[in-house]
Amino acid sequence: MKQRGRHRRRKRGRALRATLAGAALALTATATMISASQATNGDDPGALAPLSTAAEADALSLAEDPVPDRSLNRLTEELGAPVGVNTVLAETEGTLRDTDHCPSADRSALPVSPEASRAYCWDEDDTRGWRAGAVTTSGDADDDGRWGRHQVVLSGWSRTEPGTGPARDLARVAFVNADETARPDYSWALLVVPVDGGRDYRGLFSGLTGMVWYQDKLVVTTTAGDADALYVFDLDRIHRATVTAPAVGRVDDGWSAAGQRFVLPAVATYRPAATDGARPDTLSLDRSTTPDTLVASERVPEAADRASRLWRYRLSTDTARPGPLSAGTGGRSAPQEAYETDAADLRGVLAYRSQWYLSRPADSPDDHGTLWRQDTDGARATECGADEVRDCWSGRPAPLSYWEESGEVWSQSDRTLFALPLTSLDDALE
Repeated sequence: MKQRGRHRRRKRGRALRATLAGAALALTATATMISASQATNGDDPGALAPLSTAAEADALSLAEDPVPDRSLNRLTEELGAPVGVNTVLAETEGTLRDTDHCPSADRSALPVSPEASRAYCWDEDDTRGWRAGAVTTSGDADDDGRWGRHQVVLSGWSRTEPGTGPARDLARVAFVNADETARPDYSWALLVVPVDGGRDYRGLFSGLTGMVWYQDKLVVTTTAGDADALYVFDLDRIHRATVTAPAVGRVDDGWSAAGQRFVLPAVATYRPAATDGARPDTLSLDRSTTPDTLVASERVPEAADRASRLWRYRLSTDTARPGPLSAGTGGRSAPQEAYETDAADLRGVLAYRSQWYLSRPADSPDDHGTLWRQDTDGARATECGADEVRDCWSGRPAPLSYWEESGEVWSQSDRTLFALPLTSLDDALE
C-alpha cells in the first residue's frame, strides 16, 4: 500500500460501553420493540430498541463480490500506472471559499445551533447540476488523521445525466486538501465501474448518500441505479483520464471521465445476502469500538408503516482483502448489532461510544433540519431560539463523519462544507 499514514491499528484498549456490548444481536431476545409508527421531524423518536432474531440479522447481512484481478489489471494496462492521493491533491482544480466570501444563501444553510467552527462553500459554476452528498476524511482513513503527510476531506457529489432519470446518475468525489484551513484546494475524481472484463468502464449510477474512507479503501452506498448495496474503491488505483470530454469510458482517442481529471474504478461490491435484504443508505466510521466498525442506517419515509434500522459491521484488519468488512461463514458480513428507531427519513448517522447521532430534514424545504442523539434510554434534539425549536441543524442535512483525532464532525448542506466539535454537539444536547 502506498502514500498513507500509520495503518497498523494502535488501539488503546478502547471498548464499547456495556450498553453497546450487551446489545449484540444474539443476546437481546427479550428486548422490547418500539412502535412501527414513524416520528416526524419535530417528534421525539424515543429510545433505540435492539434487534435480536436471526431473521433480522440475516436481512442486514452483506456478501462480498470482488472485481476479478484480471479485469483490474487489464484496465490498468489500458489507463497506465495509477497515481497516488498526493498527486491528485497537487493538481489543483478549484479552491473553496470561507464563509466571509460565501453568498448569503449558502451561509443560511449552515447549522443554527450549535454553530459551525469552520465552514466553506463551493463555487457555483463548478457544482452546477451536481448534488452534494456524503463526506469522509483522512480521520476515517487512519487514526493519526492523515494520509501520508496530508489532512484530507473527501466530498461526494452526484448528477443525473440529461434525459436518463436517477438510474443513470454519475458520482464524483472532491479530494480537498485540508492542510490549508483558510482556502482549501481540491481536485475531482469520477467513480466508475469496470465492464467488459476491464476493457472499458461506466459511471457509478448512484447518488452518494453514504461514504467512508478506511485505510486504502473508499466505501460508498448505492441507490436506484446500481443493484448492489455498497461499492468499494481502492485509493491506490486512481488513474488519469486522458481525454476531457462529456463521455464516460473508452473514446476514439483515449479515456474520458465526464470532464473529470481523474478516475477511480471499483474493486468490489457488497450485495444483500438475503433476497429482501436491507440496503444501507448512509454510513460512518466508529473508532470507539474494538475493532473499528462501519455504521449504517436506512432511509424509511415518514409515511411507511415501519421503523428505521441502524446497525454496524466489524471492519477487517486484513489489508489484502478487496473489501474492508470482516467476513464470517460463507463470506457473509453479518451485523455486529442493530437497532430500530422511530426517527424517519434519516440523512446521516454517526455512532460514538453508546450514543447515536441522527440528522433529518425539515418538514418544510425552507426550514432547517434536526439533529438527534439517541441511545437505549431515550432521545434528545438540539434546540435554538427563544421558543427552543428543534429545527436547528443544517438546511439540507447530509451524512455525518467524525474525525476522531481532531474531535470534529464534518457534513455538507447544499454548497456548504462545514465542521464543528463533537463536544459542542453534546453541549447543545444537555
